[in-house]
Amino acid sequence: MESRLARADSHESQTASEFIDSQLQLEADAREALPYAFDHCTQPLGPLRQSLFSCLTCNPPPNSPSDPYTPAGVCYSCSIACHGEHELVELFNRRNFTCDCGTTRLPATSPCTLRIDPVTGVKGPVHSQIAAKDNTYNQNFRNRFCGCGEVYDAHTEKGTMFQCLGLAGETEGGCGEDWWHPECVLGLGRSWSRKKKNEFPLEATHDHLSNDTEETAEENRQGEHADEELPPGFPTEDEFETFVCYKCVDANPWIKRYASSTGFLSPVLHTDKETSNGHAEPVNAEPLEEGGSKEDRNGECTDDKSKNQTLASLSESNLESRPPSTSLKRRAEEDGEEESEIPVQPKKIRLETNPHCYYERLPEARPESLSLFLKEGFRDHFCRCGNCYPNLREHPQLLEEEESYEPPLSEEDENVRGSVGTGSLLDRGEAALNNVDRVRAIGMPPPLLRNRLRN
Repeated sequence: MESRLARADSHESQTASEFIDSQLQLEADAREALPYAFDHCTQPLGPLRQSLFSCLTCNPPPNSPSDPYTPAGVCYSCSIACHGEHELVELFNRRNFTCDCGTTRLPATSPCTLRIDPVTGVKGPVHSQIAAKDNTYNQNFRNRFCGCGEVYDAHTEKGTMFQCLGLAGETEGGCGEDWWHPECVLGLGRSWSRKKKNEFPLEATHDHLSNDTEETAEENRQGEHADEELPPGFPTEDEFETFVCYKCVDANPWIKRYASSTGFLSPVLHTDKETSNGHAEPVNAEPLEEGGSKEDRNGECTDDKSKNQTLASLSESNLESRPPSTSLKRRAEEDGEEESEIPVQPKKIRLETNPHCYYERLPEARPESLSLFLKEGFRDHFCRCGNCYPNLREHPQLLEEEESYEPPLSEEDENVRGSVGTGSLLDRGEAALNNVDRVRAIGMPPPLLRNRLRN
């Protein structure tokens, strides 16, 4: 008996070198799952467009959305190093945000372990610092999303959500870069999605999923059928690059006129009625011709002949609509003076319509509440004349594509035979994997990833 136990122990034992090698391999697997370094907080870098997380453990949201709440967002590094074992909500990229970790927006019991304490000059723990005043927050920090305001549950939420480009914050009537269910964009409500899920009975999957459990079959059924179907009137994903929700459009009504023009899909109407069919109604407008249109959008006219014709037609059509003070000839006639006494200088008359403005040649905006879906290259088709550019200047994301900050990739040091910093990379990676949202963003199922780390 003793000899058999001794042989068994010899088979299960490891040398120190073998143990270290296995630990390093596990850390390599963890590094593959979490490729970015998480040893520096982004707070010293100031406001950035960066990936954010909301910690529900440190800041539990109230049950009612109307109750007061102090939201906070932490950067990628702090989500792992400082909040790795907490319940986190991944918010993905948000613009102009400074990390809140170690500030008064979070409890002092959850300090930032990555920043230098200005008092001691030592790295961490830092807490109770003044938070950035320019950070903006929306309902997502409470784990509520979309116009429906539902609490997000990663275990039950199977459908695709789309992030609005965000032209206005919640305090301005917009959504603040919220994530939307397609059916809620149309005004159909969540009942449409639930109805679609009920149209595919669970029994239909049993013939080819006989070895799966009821739970697995349910997940497959939802993923294969209900989640792939978009509501009628909602564009397919390959038709647009991004979209602006109806809330942000209503807060910036000037952008409505671009619907159906070059670079933009037909408007998707928001009916605000769950009984509506939600179909989008196209605007009866043809995109402007590409020839010469780009010069017009920049406030220049490329053809003198067409410019003269445009000025002539505008002068005739706007003559009656101009106020009397803009016409020296009319003023002379009303005062009973002779026309010859006051010289008429038509070239100095300021027309109400800018002949160089591409925007004014677009059809009038529709009165309904609508969302805009923007095609690839849409930024090239905004009018940039003197009258229109101020609207664009307020929203730099409309002028050029935004750059998002990414932490440096985690580099493996061949001279280091173990983890550096507080806690093993494996340990912190395992703690981070307990958060479902982050794992889904990585794109690997949690059971598979955990097995790779443990086996």
